[in-house]
Amino acid sequence: MQYQILFAAGDLLELAKSTGEQFGFQKQLFFSQVISFCVVCFLLHRFAYKPILKVLEERRTKIAESLANAEKIKADLANAQVKVQEILTQAGAQGNKMIEEARQSAAKVLEVESQKAIATANDIIAKARQASEAELVRMKTELRKEVGRLVVNTTAKVTGKVLTAEDQGRLAEETNRQLAAN
Repeated sequence: MQYQILFAAGDLLELAKSTGEQFGFQKQLFFSQVISFCVVCFLLHRFAYKPILKVLEERRTKIAESLANAEKIKADLANAQVKVQEILTQAGAQGNKMIEEARQSAAKVLEVESQKAIATANDIIAKARQASEAELVRMKTELRKEVGRLVVNTTAKVTGKVLTAEDQGRLAEETNRQLAAN
């Protein structure tokens, strides 16, 4: 079996050699082209592919960083919007609280002022009553004096005599007692 493989390899080698001769194959030219190809591949790999791959990798890294930054900015924006909403909610609650406190304060002030106005009105009414009572007492006193004077004058005219000061005082007192009793 080993011999068959060797014969097959030998036949294959003969076939390659005859094909190469038909197409004008030259070993020296072939090896120089292989070496040139290897040198060109090495140079391309070293000076062209590596820098291009490096640039591509840097660009891939920048794109990944940009995407990460965009996601971070998006998350920050969402957080900022949530905070803004919270601040607006708190401001609204504080505003409502302040309005309610102002209403309560206004109601208290209104109540206090109403109480003051009622007290002032009661004072005015009390002073008016006192003034009217004092006026009534004064008028009654004047009326008594006037009635007493009229009684004395009428009595003097009816009796036809001149009344003394003592008679006039007694008649005035009697008249006052009767008026006070009624």
